[in-house]
Amino acid sequence: MAADEEPDSPTEALQTAAEEEETKTFKDLGVTDVLCEACDQLGWAKPTKIQIEAIPLALQGRDIIGLAETGSGKTGAFALPILNALLETPQRLFALVLTPTRELAFQISEQFEALGSSIGVQCAVIVGGIDSMSQSLALAKKPHIVIATPGRLIDHLENTKGFNLRALKYLVMDEADRILNMDFETEVQKLQRAALKNPVKCAVSSKYQTVEKLQQYYLFIPSKFKDTYLVYILNELAGNSFMIFCSTCNNTQRTALLLRNLGFTAIPLHGQMSQSKRLGSLNKFKAKARSILLATDVASRGLDIPHVDVVVNFDIPTHSKDYIHRVGRTARAGRSGKAITFVTQYDVELFQRIEHLIGKKLPVFPTQDEEVMMLTERVSEAQRFARMELREHGEKKKRKREDPGDDDDTEGAIGVRNKVAGGKMKKRKGR
Repeated sequence: MAADEEPDSPTEALQTAAEEEETKTFKDLGVTDVLCEACDQLGWAKPTKIQIEAIPLALQGRDIIGLAETGSGKTGAFALPILNALLETPQRLFALVLTPTRELAFQISEQFEALGSSIGVQCAVIVGGIDSMSQSLALAKKPHIVIATPGRLIDHLENTKGFNLRALKYLVMDEADRILNMDFETEVQKLQRAALKNPVKCAVSSKYQTVEKLQQYYLFIPSKFKDTYLVYILNELAGNSFMIFCSTCNNTQRTALLLRNLGFTAIPLHGQMSQSKRLGSLNKFKAKARSILLATDVASRGLDIPHVDVVVNFDIPTHSKDYIHRVGRTARAGRSGKAITFVTQYDVELFQRIEHLIGKKLPVFPTQDEEVMMLTERVSEAQRFARMELREHGEKKKRKREDPGDDDDTEGAIGVRNKVAGGKMKKRKGR
């Protein structure tokens, strides 16, 4: 910039930087034409902040630590440079992406395949819950990109003949803080030490924060009335799509049964479900065939489900950072959304930590307590049926562990819809 063109004030300098960011295209960042076309087809009109920061550095071959808020286009920030480099020097087993959850691994694979569809990119997803033999065969074909959860990857490195990562050119640790919290800290740190040389930090969000268009509330309620308040909120905000976070697999399943008994289209997603059932739940919710997804933190990180209107923290997260990730499932890509956190008499300290982390005091979600209490009888009856069904389901799983037809933990295989209507028990149909 010539001296006479220099901005007169810091404000002008910021405006100039903002204008440059506005006009940046993927081509400006150095992305090759064929990948720019793929971005167009995916509807990526212009690069996001993290992509503007990270892509040029990655294309120079620099090591990067990227920090950005959830829903900010981090996958594109590492996928585009990897595919760009792969086009220049085609090679099998070119890149490894490590990720903490299976669902995120499949989502990342979909993005790689969508971006690389015209250049014939081959990906292998290596995660638990799926037959190891078919994965070994996929690895034997030497795909370009391997997307894996740490446990199953270590398993294949130890047991799959001929599979190694010696030729690897790129390593990505997506949601690295979560991977390091898992039981694989030592292995991952070894990888990190071996891989990172003079890394550049790309931070487009310097502190933990939630997006501006997210309306955040809390509800202070006695622990014993949590179910009743949840039903009240689902009725009050009817017509929206909900993600409800529970702390355990058992509570996720129980609450899903409870809500179905009351006529809500609820579906669970948790770690004790088989992988095909987990993906089935996710796909039904994504396709809007179900309006309520009940999940453990397996679904809090990175999953891009565009139409979530409301996030409910039914059980408050133990780690404050998980709050950021949970509520980040709504108000994505410039849309607005609501988040409501249930705070019982046992959760006050955890809630205060969350407020401290995000740097704001949350308002109370308005409720009519008399209306809530009117639901108590129906909810307690639905709770009773949910407990019976959980018990029945547990016994059935013990008896018929080998029969996958009976082990349908995503839908009403045990007759959940034939129970409660208007507080009256319906007669059970013969099985």
